[in-house]
Amino acid sequence: MQATERIYEYQDWITILFLACFILLVLAKILFPQRFEEFISLLNSGKFIAFKGKENKAFHAFNILLLGLQAISVSIFLYIIYRYFWEIETSPLIIFIRIFTAYFCLILIKAGIEKIIGNIFEIDDKMDYYIFQKFSYRNFISIFLLFASLFLIYAFHPTALIIGLIGGSAIIANAIGLIVIYRRIQSVLSANWFYFILYLCALEIAPYLILYKLITN
Repeated sequence: MQATERIYEYQDWITILFLACFILLVLAKILFPQRFEEFISLLNSGKFIAFKGKENKAFHAFNILLLGLQAISVSIFLYIIYRYFWEIETSPLIIFIRIFTAYFCLILIKAGIEKIIGNIFEIDDKMDYYIFQKFSYRNFISIFLLFASLFLIYAFHPTALIIGLIGGSAIIANAIGLIVIYRRIQSVLSANWFYFILYLCALEIAPYLILYKLITN
C-alpha cells in the first residue's frame, strides 16, 4: 500500500477568530439576556424590532458586540470564497486581514453616511431606526454564516455548489430583510422615491461592488 503525503494547513488564527465570535455571543447573552432572547426570536417575532427599535439606539452596546461578530463571521466566509476561487499568493492571514478591514470599513462608512443623510434631511430618528433594523437582520444572518463557515473549515470540503447555496441564502435573506424594512417605512419612501433610488444605487449596491473589487484585486 503506497503512502500518500498529507498536507496540513495550520489554521490556529482562524480558530482564534471563531473563538472570538463565540465570546462575543456569550458576552451579548450575559450582559443583555432579555435583549438577546428577543433577538434570537427575530424570525418568528417582531418584538425585538418593534420595541428595541423605538429606543433609537442603533449603536447600543448589544448591537456593537454583534456588529463585531458580523464583521468577523462575514469576513471568514468571504475568505473561504476567496481561497476556493482564487489562488492565494501570500499569507492566508494577510488575505483575511485585508478582507476584514475592507468589510469593517464599509460598515462604518455606510453607517456614517446614513447618519449624515438623516441629519441633513432632519430625519435622525427615522434613520436611526432604519440603521438599527439593518444591523439587526444582518447580525442575525451573520450567525448563520458563522456556523456555515465553521463546518466548511473543519467538517466539509468547500465546493462551488455549497458555497453558492450558503452565499445565495445569505443574499436572499438580506434582500428579504430589506424588503421588510422598506415596507415598514413605505410612507416615507413614497414621498421621496427619487432619493430612495439614488440611495439604493449609492449605498446598497455600489459599496458591495467596490468591496468585491477590493477583495479580488
